Amino acid sequence: MPLTVLSDSDIHSLLYSLNRDDVLGLQNNLAEALHEYSTGTQETTGCCQSNQPQRIAIPATDNQTTLFMPASTSTSRGIKIATLATAPASPRNDSLPSIVSTKSNTSTTSSLSNNPHTPATPTSQLSSLSLGPSAGSSTKSAPSTQSTTSPIGSLTLLTSSGTPYAFLSASTLTAFRTALAATMIFTRRTSVHTLCIFGAGLQALWHIRLALLLRGPEIHHIHIINRTFERARKLMETIYTSPEWEKLRNSNSKLDFSIVSNDYGEYNRLVKEHVRKSDAIFCCTCSSVPLFPAEYLTSTEGRKKGRYVSAIGSFRHDMIELHPDILRQAVAPEHKNHHHKHADKGGVVVVDSLEACLKEAGEVKRAGLSPEQLVEIGELLMVKKASMQEIAQGGEGEVGLKRWLQAGNVVYKSVGLGLMDICVGEDLVMLARERGFGTAVEGF
Repeated sequence: MPLTVLSDSDIHSLLYSLNRDDVLGLQNNLAEALHEYSTGTQETTGCCQSNQPQRIAIPATDNQTTLFMPASTSTSRGIKIATLATAPASPRNDSLPSIVSTKSNTSTTSSLSNNPHTPATPTSQLSSLSLGPSAGSSTKSAPSTQSTTSPIGSLTLLTSSGTPYAFLSASTLTAFRTALAATMIFTRRTSVHTLCIFGAGLQALWHIRLALLLRGPEIHHIHIINRTFERARKLMETIYTSPEWEKLRNSNSKLDFSIVSNDYGEYNRLVKEHVRKSDAIFCCTCSSVPLFPAEYLTSTEGRKKGRYVSAIGSFRHDMIELHPDILRQAVAPEHKNHHHKHADKGGVVVVDSLEACLKEAGEVKRAGLSPEQLVEIGELLMVKKASMQEIAQGGEGEVGLKRWLQAGNVVYKSVGLGLMDICVGEDLVMLARERGFGTAVEGF
């Protein structure tokens, strides 16, 4: 069997060739693997938890971490090795730092469509992105809490008998498979009119691209919130000038983008406004402090609207994107005698791996959540089985569970699983061979 080698450029080209049906097929395969991970046994499936060793993290120089992530499916086994830059750890105390206010007379946001009902041209939009602090303005940047470096590494795939058959670059693959998992619940949501993206790196790019591929005609507003304006501007430049984005950006005349960075004034007001109006929030940073105050979502006003909130950027116990109070409220018992209209909540936080998130997720650890307050996404994907637990807690079963997943307040926390890389990597190698991507090394 020849060894298939896929460089990051190969994977980039392959992923940009995917259409909606391709993505749904990959997502369905990943969902099945995650379901087997959560419910299978060693005797029945190669994806079960007992066949997925915990990853090993080795600190490296320059505040970096190298992760070794072995995993297996029923047809493949392998290991991903990835080095990631991490944000400086925040002070460990009970009063978490709030978002720093900035004082400035300059604009804090750049909209890429002055009229949401009129298609804008890339030229006019990009000219509006060349914003910067005006002369004499007083700006004060918030602390640097987000990493701007994508993971660097590789994925090695072997047959079930141990023969190497593929070697893949891990950078774009990691961003894609993470977004693929994070958009599983997103595809079920009733309303996806407005999205809020924290971060402007490769993870943010793939969350935006998959959201548009899967639900594009229904999305009207995408707000990108990033520590620095320049990085967000570069992301927008890619979306609005690259031929690879042409079909997506031209398929919906009502779609517009805006950028908010904490280099400018009124940052807090705009973040609060965007978070409150969002139907889905994707957090894609390595932040060491919460990205926004909890009360934006936990107050009476914040709870009126159902949202899907995904936090996938932080992967160590000293990282945190969501304030712990957001998770605590998500699992708090529902009081039936409240006098305000609130969106449904499920009483649990959805995670990719219960064991890994209890050990590594800063939000979960600092919120003090117990295993009973977490549910793996692999369990939820089989609604009938998950509804049994919901009935046991006094709920409505399948009807209530579907309503929560579709329109309620759902929090998803992911630290990443090697199984995701193996499963998606297998499928990408098959597609690459079919479509002529990559290099084949004979007789390896």
